[in-house]
Amino acid sequence: MARALDLAGRGWGRVQPNPLVGAIVLADGEIIAEGYHAEFGGPHAEAAALSAAGHRARGATLVVTLEPCAHQGKQPPCVDQVIAAGVRRVVAAIRDPNPVAAGGAERLRAAGIDVEFGVLAREASALNAPFLHRARGEVRPFVALKLATSVDARIADRDRRSRWISGPEARDYVHWLRAGFDAIGVGGATARHDDPSLTVRGPLTPRIAPRRVVFAPALNLRLEAELIRSAREVPTTVVAGADAFQWEMGRALAAAGVELVPAESLEEALTALAERGVGSLLVEGGGRLAGALLRAELVDRLHWVQSPLWLGERGVPAFSGLPSLPLASVERWHPVERRALGDDTLLVLDRTCSPD
Repeated sequence: MARALDLAGRGWGRVQPNPLVGAIVLADGEIIAEGYHAEFGGPHAEAAALSAAGHRARGATLVVTLEPCAHQGKQPPCVDQVIAAGVRRVVAAIRDPNPVAAGGAERLRAAGIDVEFGVLAREASALNAPFLHRARGEVRPFVALKLATSVDARIADRDRRSRWISGPEARDYVHWLRAGFDAIGVGGATARHDDPSLTVRGPLTPRIAPRRVVFAPALNLRLEAELIRSAREVPTTVVAGADAFQWEMGRALAAAGVELVPAESLEEALTALAERGVGSLLVEGGGRLAGALLRAELVDRLHWVQSPLWLGERGVPAFSGLPSLPLASVERWHPVERRALGDDTLLVLDRTCSPD
């Protein structure tokens, strides 16, 4: 299953809104074939693995990271292909919560195939957290917060300079990470001071370029900023209060090709983004926006890159305005990943830990 999860991750940035899925065919305890869902609209992982196995799949075990689908979409139902291949046993990490695709296990059992769930279920759920969030009918996008900080949790120095806190390996990771999200968001102050482009630049080209979203209640933006100048090339949304768009800046942004989304709260903003097709949002700062999202319990995942330097108490804090709660009452988040990125350290935390 660990190998299947590794294979599934290869579809990052290319298969959404479909899930990341990997599959292994085992015969006599040995891997005889493997596959993964590589491209939206293309063969599913089970079909790829079974095709590679050929006649050797008869009587074999299929190990797959998600319950095989039971519906006709852009590809035929995976359960039909599993049954036709003569597989004896299916081991799946988690069930598919999508009501359209679910029911594969029952179809397989009716055909006399043994089906088991639960192997590395926590890891499989973490891999497909955005998909599971959407499949369960959540009304807002899956929200991940990405911050690159000093050891003392500063995102910029005393003069608001942040380039570059993290090293090249960490920055490459961020471009890979961006490729798997529907939108990338920042606060208005970050857009104004850092002038980011918020595009994916690296070896992985996303199937659909992420939308850029700026949360700027006061519309304190610069028309010459990269995000505004390139709004006709890369979809760009600015979220602000409804009254703000009557100002001269609001009219200028609209004229530049920026989509204006009125919202009086972060909850309302996220719901409006979901209505516009944003199923997953990667927020990259700044500190005030990060703190506000955390206070409102709107963050599902944190990607924290910690760099081996200190910026001191006058540096810009990564998490602004968080309440100070007694230790006994604070919420503990759940580690998903820890690893080195060059000299930096990546820590990925989930707010909840769902078994499926």
